[in-house]
Parts: sequence; C-alpha cells; structure tokens
Amino acid sequence: MRRWLLRIGAVVGVLLLLAIVSAWGAMRASLPKLDGMLSLPGLSAPVTVKRDALGVVTIDAANERDALRALGYVHGQERFFEMDLLRRSAAGELAELFGPAAINVDKAHRVHRMRARVQQRFDEITGDRKADVLAYTEGVNAGLAALPVRPWTYLLLRQQPKPWRPEDTPLVAYAMYFDLQGGSNERELAMWRMRPHLPPALYALLARGGSAWDAPLTGGADGDAVLPGADAVNLRELPVPALATASKLREPFPVGSNNFAVSGAATRDGRAILANDMHLGLRAPNIWFRARLRYPDARAESGRVDVAGFTLPGMPAVVVGSNTQVAWGFTNSYIDSADWGRYAKCGADRYRIGAACVAPVHHRESIAVAGGAPVAFDVEETPWGPVMAHDDAGDALALRWSAHLPGSLRMAFLDMAYARDLDDALARADRMAIPAQNLMLADSRDIAWRILGPIPARQPGCATDVADANACMFNLRIDASPVVKRPISGRLWTANNRVVGGADRVHLGDGGYLHGARAKQIRDDLFARPNFDEQALLAIQLDDRALFLARWWRLLQDTSKAPQAPALQALASAAQHWDGRASTDSVSYRIVRAWRRAIQERLADGLTAPAQAQMGKAFDMPGLPQFESVMWPLVTQRPMHLLPRRYASWEALFEDAAQDVQTDLQSQGPLDARTWGEQNTARICHPLVRALPFAKYALCMPFDPLPGDGSMPRVQAPDDGASERMVVSPGHEAEGITHMPGGQSGNPLSPFWGAGHEDWVHGRATPFLPGDATHTMTLQPASTR
Repeated sequence: MRRWLLRIGAVVGVLLLLAIVSAWGAMRASLPKLDGMLSLPGLSAPVTVKRDALGVVTIDAANERDALRALGYVHGQERFFEMDLLRRSAAGELAELFGPAAINVDKAHRVHRMRARVQQRFDEITGDRKADVLAYTEGVNAGLAALPVRPWTYLLLRQQPKPWRPEDTPLVAYAMYFDLQGGSNERELAMWRMRPHLPPALYALLARGGSAWDAPLTGGADGDAVLPGADAVNLRELPVPALATASKLREPFPVGSNNFAVSGAATRDGRAILANDMHLGLRAPNIWFRARLRYPDARAESGRVDVAGFTLPGMPAVVVGSNTQVAWGFTNSYIDSADWGRYAKCGADRYRIGAACVAPVHHRESIAVAGGAPVAFDVEETPWGPVMAHDDAGDALALRWSAHLPGSLRMAFLDMAYARDLDDALARADRMAIPAQNLMLADSRDIAWRILGPIPARQPGCATDVADANACMFNLRIDASPVVKRPISGRLWTANNRVVGGADRVHLGDGGYLHGARAKQIRDDLFARPNFDEQALLAIQLDDRALFLARWWRLLQDTSKAPQAPALQALASAAQHWDGRASTDSVSYRIVRAWRRAIQERLADGLTAPAQAQMGKAFDMPGLPQFESVMWPLVTQRPMHLLPRRYASWEALFEDAAQDVQTDLQSQGPLDARTWGEQNTARICHPLVRALPFAKYALCMPFDPLPGDGSMPRVQAPDDGASERMVVSPGHEAEGITHMPGGQSGNPLSPFWGAGHEDWVHGRATPFLPGDATHTMTLQPASTR
C-alpha cells in the first residue's frame, strides 16, 4: 500500500509540475514583443515605441492620430484584460466573463443601461475626436491580435477576448463615473428615509456638512456642532431597538485624493509646481499606464506636442500630466451629481408622469452568464431616470444621475495636450466633460483651480433629498464652474473636501464631501514655509503625521484615570508613548484609531436609535462623513440628554469601546505589540488572485507594512491609496517626480510587472520622465499592393 501511495504521489507531482510548466509557457507566450519591426495597419508613417527599465513608454509619431493608434496598440498588448474589466463593469457585463458570481454586480450597473446610452450618443460624446477614437480602437485590436497567444487571463477563464469596439472607450470613462460617484446615491436615500423618524434637531446633527477642520479655498470653516438642549432632543426618552444592531458604518477615514500647487511666488526660481496623487483601489497591475507622446502639430505652442504622464488603458489620452506648457491633476470633487425624484403611484405599474397616469418604459435587458443561461432583467425608465426604489406608499423613486445625461462625457478632454497657458487651459475645460473633478492647473508661473466636468443646473427649491420628479428635473452645464486663479498667497489645495463657500457652495451642492482634516494638513504644510521645490512638495504627499488623532490620544489618557476602567487603563498604558505618526511601527496610532472608531460606532448607533426602532430592518446606516463635528463636542461636553440609552454614563461608553478594542487586539497577541503596520499591510493583487490563492505570491505585490492613513496627506490602506504620485513644473519635467504602484504590465512574467512598486512603498523619488530606452520597437504602416 505504501508503495502505491508513493507511486500515486509521484504521478500527482509530475502532473502538477506539467500543469505549472504549461501555465508558465502559456503566460510566457502571451508577452508582447518589445523590440524589432512590426506592422500596424492605418499608420501614415513609422512610429517608434521605446520602453525604459520600468516599462514606461515613449511614442514618437508623425502626427497625433498615429500616436493614438500606437498607444492603442501598446494598451491592447499590455493591458487588454484590465480594459475589458472596465468596459464590462460600466455596461453590467461581467457575468459573461466570470459566471453567476457577477450577476448581482451586473444588475446594479445594467439598470443604468450605459452601453445603450453610449451607442445612442456616440457622435455627441466623440465630437470631432471620433476619428481618433476609431484609430485608437483599431490600434487596440491590432495589438491584441499580434500577441502570439491570447492574454493568460483568458486562458485561465477559458474565454476568448472580445474585440474592442469604438463605444468601449466611452464606457471606460463611465466606469470611472461608477468608481468616483457610485451610481446609487445611497447616502441621500438613507438620510431621506431616516428623517421622518428623528427630531429635527437630531437629524440636523447627523446631516452636518462641515466641521472645524474645514479648509476651503473660499469661505470659512463651518465649525463643530452646537449641541441641542434637552428640550429639543433627549435620547434618554426616545425609543431604541429591542436588540442591539450591528454597526454598518463605513471606514472612518475614507481613501481620497490630493492635489495642490504653488505659483512662482512660492518657489525659489519663480516657476509654478503642481503635485497630484489620485487615490483609488490598488491592484496589480496599476489602473494607470505611464506614457509620453511626442509628435509635430501646429496647434501646440512650439509646433510640437510633448505630453507625459498617466494614461488610462481604454482611453486615448494622458489623463494627468504635463505638456511642457501646462500641468494638470485631479481629485474627485464630491459635488452633488445625482438626485432622487418621486413619481406618485396611480395604478398597477402606473405613475403620475406629467399630467398622465402612465407606465414607465420597460427595457428588457439580458445578462449573459458564462456557463449558464442568460438572466432576464427588467429596467423601468422614466423621464427622470431609472426607477431604483419605492417608498412605503409604492411611489416610484427614480434616480437622475449626471452620467445618464447628454453632456456627461466629451472626448474633447484630449485637447488638454495642446493647452498653451493657464487661461487657455481654463477655456478648454469649458468644452470637456468627465466625472466632475477638482482640476488643478499650473503653467510656467501661475496656478488655478476649477471643477472640470458636468455640474447639475438645479432650479431654486429643488435641492432636496427627494424631489418632485415632475417639477425639478435638472440638466447639465460644463461651463459654469467657479474658478480660483492666481491666488495672492501663491497656494492652492484640494483633498475631496468642500472647496468653496457662499453661493458657489450652494451651486455645487454636497455629494458627501470628505472630512477636512487632510485638506487642512496640506494647507498648513503649504503655509509652513516661504518657498518650495519638487522635493518639498513630495514631502507633503508623504506627510503621515497624525494631527487629527492627537486630541483623541489625549482624551484616551484622560479618561483612563477614571475609577473602574481597566480596559481604558490597558489601552492608555500600551499607547502611553504617542508616536504622532501613522508609522508602521506605531502601537499608539493603531490603538487610538481603533478606540475612536469604536466610539464612533456607539455614537452613530445611539443617535440613529430612534429611527432604527421605528424602521426596523428597513433602516440603513447612512454615510456620515462629517460626524467628527458632532462626536468631538459630545465626548468633551458629555451631555446626559445626548448619551445613548444603552449606557449609564459617558465613562461607561468609553470603557465599553475600550473593552472591544482590547479584546480584538489581544486576540492577536500582546496589546503593546500590535503595530499599525501589522493592520495596514499591503494587499495589492491581480483581480484573479481569488481564483488562484496558491499563486498569491506571484500575483500580488509584496505584503509590505504601509505607513499613512486617510486623515493625513499620505493616504494609505491595504488595497487603497495613492494610485500615482506626480510632482511636476511645466517646462521642467526633467526635474519632476513620479511614483506608481503595481507596475506597467499585466503579465507576471513581464520585466515590467511591479516595476517601480518598491519606490512607491518607500517614497523614494523617481523621475517623472521616462529613462533611457531598454527596448525599442518600430511600428510600420502596412504595406499596400
């Protein structure tokens, strides 16, 4: 028997080895060719494609269209699978690739019918860039076809990649709409449903739109909440749920992006410098692809375009970067880009739409499923938008979202490559449409900010959580943004916070602005010294000082002095030394952060308890991005009438939160050995690693402990954070700095898989421009007979 077991083991081992060798061979065969001469139909002249040691591409072409065709070729060879995921995600077509597990995700996106909308408005979206989109599409398909073997991911999934279609490029842009704006407007809906079940003063606390940490460019900080008296709200007398509810709060420090700039007035040599780090979900390879495009063109200031930065595979453009005249970068704006509209029910499948009682339009969608039958899916469409919910009376709640509407996307964004100076770039922005972003600009000396993208033009009185769908329909404007340019201070900054005040604040609305602590720290860093260079701005991007949590550390130390508080005393003792940073070896940062979150959960649960008691399972905890402005007054003033009913005293609430933290951390080992790096360890992996868990070390970046967190400029979570860092001065790109995690290539056997990732982890400055070429490929026009 032992002999047979040994033979079986040997056979299994040989089969496993053969499988590994076969997989390695297939993966190797799907690598693109990096050197030599290749044919690319459609070119008007030869194009040179160079790659440096990190795989950063430089494309030298005779004209723009040839450069974009070649960019499509390179994207198709290096990143086709990732491009495929983006178009499928936007269109609700992932189940066709991944099977039944993706059906619910597809339904959540298919309700928006983005592919149908793009097909209907393709000419409007592409405008005079239609031929460029077609050239890019042909380049993508030529690059895919030139691979000796289809990309390894399709071999694993037993699928054939579908050719790229012209409408797929706009779908990639709409995938960013979903990523940046969500597409469900769940926070406004949850707040609206909760409102009737709370005293007005209590609802006002939860709905606050700012705090003492606000750092807008115009207007002032809102300040923290003024707590209502017991005559307005007394939690001790309001109902609570029969059973404690599990916390549904989101992460207290959401990952966000930063951009900031200094004008020539704040640099030693009089040149403006821009810094940008866009924070997104991190994966291997990175969402961005670094490239430099060069070609002659009379529209450029010098008669020649030289634009470098970060491209998004699937899009024929440098998304953020510099063209030697102007540099630009983005952060998500969080303006209010969606509204709920209500149609009164007037019969079975009938709603009062205008003056008529009619049925909504029904679109019969079919979701293709790999390995299964198609799933039928009915979408109800109204003039306001798709019906996505109903209220208790059966009235339809339809969503009007900027992404649904004409004007939400315009490929004129490609024209940023030709911007000549600050004012020219601002004027060009009036013709561009992408998901609404904080656009930061710098030219040779000056800087500016504005919103780039569509802004809903609402009628007076219609900025409510749920509007009358027959009276409050909004359209979009892309030329109505407030502008801040050439500030006297020579400094501008945004960090997903509220940026403007006054009438501009009302105009832009509030789509859930993030807490202002990060923006305030950046602002204060910018005013902490008289002048800057690239290294000084990179230091701000890497600032991991825990200024926001410092007062919470002091509160922990103070409350631990109370009698009968063993858990508080244990936490305070383990965190006795305040490191003051979210460093990987910090025990105190991890403990204080966890304790604050535990208190936040208890306070949010307590303040929403009356709504939970009345709504039951229908209750959904809304996002509360400005809740710190309520928490801090509560924990410092400690009014009994606002103490959640589950606790006899504020000290009991603090101790209960501490007990949870102590239990959780001690389950992992000694309390004083639980570092922030242990929790904040990188999980930056290929999307298919879940299907191949045994290959995680091949399909993931190193599992490094990472410094930083969401309340400081160096935003970092295990699989979220700075998807790129860029510091650049137009005309001085050779002195610029860039970081990018995850690498350029989507093939783990490529020399460019993970290239540059280690520099990103450790914050080492690496050049903005590509280095010397290590590979050179020439793309030739197809020969004709």
